[in-house]
Amino acid sequence: MAPSFDWWASEGHKGTPVVVKMENPNWAMVELEGPSEDDFIISPRRSDKARNKNARQLTWILLLKAHRAAGCLTSLAAAALGLASAIRRRVASGRTDHDDDQEPAEGAEPSTSAEDAREVENPALKSRFYSCIKVFLWVSLILLGFEVAAYLKGWHFGSVPQWQYLLAAPLGVKDAFNSLYSRWVLIRVEYLAPPLQFLASACIVLFLIQSMDRLVLCLGCFWIRFKKIKPVAKPVGADPESGQSGYFPMVLVQIPMCNEKEVYQQSIAAVCNLDWPKPSLLIQVLDDSDDPMTQLLIKEEVQKWQQEGANIVYRHRVIRDGYKAGNLKSAMNCSYVKDYEFVAIFDADFQPTPDFLKRTIPYFKDNEEVGLVQARWSFVNKDENLLTRLQNINLAFHFEVEQQVNGIFINFFGFNGTAGVWRIKALEESGGWLERTTVEDMDIAVRAHLHGWKFVFLNDVECQCELPESYEAYRKQQHRWHSGPMQLFRLCLPDIIRSKISVWKKFNLIFLFFLLRKLILPFYSFTLFCIILPMTMFVPEAELPAWVVCYIPATMSFLNILPAPKSFPFIVPYLLFENTMSVTKFNAMISGLFQLGSAYEWVVTKKSGRSSEGDLVGLVEKESNKHQRGVSVPDLEEMKEEIRQQEQRASRKKKHNRIYLKELSLAFLLLTASARSLLSAQGIHFYFLLFQGISFLLVGLDLIGEQVE
Repeated sequence: MAPSFDWWASEGHKGTPVVVKMENPNWAMVELEGPSEDDFIISPRRSDKARNKNARQLTWILLLKAHRAAGCLTSLAAAALGLASAIRRRVASGRTDHDDDQEPAEGAEPSTSAEDAREVENPALKSRFYSCIKVFLWVSLILLGFEVAAYLKGWHFGSVPQWQYLLAAPLGVKDAFNSLYSRWVLIRVEYLAPPLQFLASACIVLFLIQSMDRLVLCLGCFWIRFKKIKPVAKPVGADPESGQSGYFPMVLVQIPMCNEKEVYQQSIAAVCNLDWPKPSLLIQVLDDSDDPMTQLLIKEEVQKWQQEGANIVYRHRVIRDGYKAGNLKSAMNCSYVKDYEFVAIFDADFQPTPDFLKRTIPYFKDNEEVGLVQARWSFVNKDENLLTRLQNINLAFHFEVEQQVNGIFINFFGFNGTAGVWRIKALEESGGWLERTTVEDMDIAVRAHLHGWKFVFLNDVECQCELPESYEAYRKQQHRWHSGPMQLFRLCLPDIIRSKISVWKKFNLIFLFFLLRKLILPFYSFTLFCIILPMTMFVPEAELPAWVVCYIPATMSFLNILPAPKSFPFIVPYLLFENTMSVTKFNAMISGLFQLGSAYEWVVTKKSGRSSEGDLVGLVEKESNKHQRGVSVPDLEEMKEEIRQQEQRASRKKKHNRIYLKELSLAFLLLTASARSLLSAQGIHFYFLLFQGISFLLVGLDLIGEQVE
């Protein structure tokens, strides 16, 4: 045995033997000695022995680090193989976002439901928008090749302005390429750079204004927390009729739904368990489903709760016009509604806690100016995948910062369409529900504000719901949320101008609420970071400062993520994903503003019912222990089995990942621009374009949300 390994046979050593087991079978299992007290004592007499023991410790550490590195490499290799496999499946399937415009596949059951309705954009608009992106992409590829050839021929600009370099270059003898490239540089300097720089400067101004608005909102939220400001409800006494302590006016609860068989049971169960006197509560299940099986299931569920003693009714419209607004309007026309003072609205995936009404209704007591009390949303699936985590960041800022600040300081914010309680008088005076836009909730909120009603936002009252888990569903939701406000702005602008509210409130509605947060934000996000920034790489005479590309976006992302501190590890993906979504929001904003394409198309956000099964089982067990319900539990299991079979049939026909062509084209455009930035040694611009291009690539290949095998 070599002398360097004599320590393996040492007998006088009293260290504790340690066995290190390697997961990789290619590594040998060895017995190493743990450190003893002698290992930490260095004396002149034992310097050689200490040196040998230090070598043993170093060998041990190196073995462990090598094993850890091997494990990391194995994980990275597995992740890379999984990513490559997913990309290969996407490309092989050939399914793109253009398939949304096609009819269902052969053999699929025809359906006219809102859930299955396709978000069909105007073919001409969709083709034009995609064609413009493709033109930018092809031009950027040609220019990249041109610039690389010039770089190889010695046109190294660096930090020197292009025109100065051109004047300093030898112009005596030129070949054809140098002559052509010098002309291209002059064209850039004379004709392309000035308008591009002007557009960039305009977008930077809009960016700074929007960032200032975001900063003011954050400061307002900080002030609310620092001063512990919150809405205060009037104290309530005992009800003279029932003798119960509290304030119990007549409340109507509405659950609008449409073909949402995944979640109807949990929402009905949650509402039926509200802690409120039964004589003062009526529940309306407003079913717009056109699937006979779904109608039957919902009707049976309502009948079960009726036999349990719940004051609940089932309504189904024969003429299903106006989507959700038409459904709510039809329900409010019932003759018995005049007996109720308030109406609470919950979408089909929302689960209010039993004390929801007790925590919201008191804010109306002795305050006749309050027309709406809104609770915030919480999400049962916020940690399901990267997409849901990023949505949680966005919505946490929306509720805790935007709505809370606006509710405290100006008593106005956009109604969220659910998890809120309206004073019925406020709805009636404001004109009731109208079907003129796809954002009926924002529409009624604006009209109520113009009539002088005040809103209260309760940040400490939460109502659980679901987030879209697939990019397909999220994209459709965002399209509706960003096209609808532009439709509404066009329709209500004359009413805002003619209204009797103060000038400050008019300014807040027109400039801050609509223009700045609904129009300017998607406009500059897409234009500045997806169009102008790549163009400045090929026309370097027009430039974007580093603080516009890096520092301000990073600061704004930091402020946005403050309400969700556990999401700080996702701050960079959040910044990139918000810019990636700008293409969808910009397209939707243009469609709504000019009434193009699918501006008036409503697509119900797909629900997974992730929280319903456990809640439902617990509820069934609880109720069956008390007494037998009107219909046996096996019938419930039979219905659940039928639902599962329907979901399996639907998944075979419709559920799949797609390739999104606009996002994919923008990915290659940004990656091409990042390659061009290397020639000018623009570090921050290169990294931003590179990572933003990768973000578009992942979204374009539908790798960010739910993955379907």
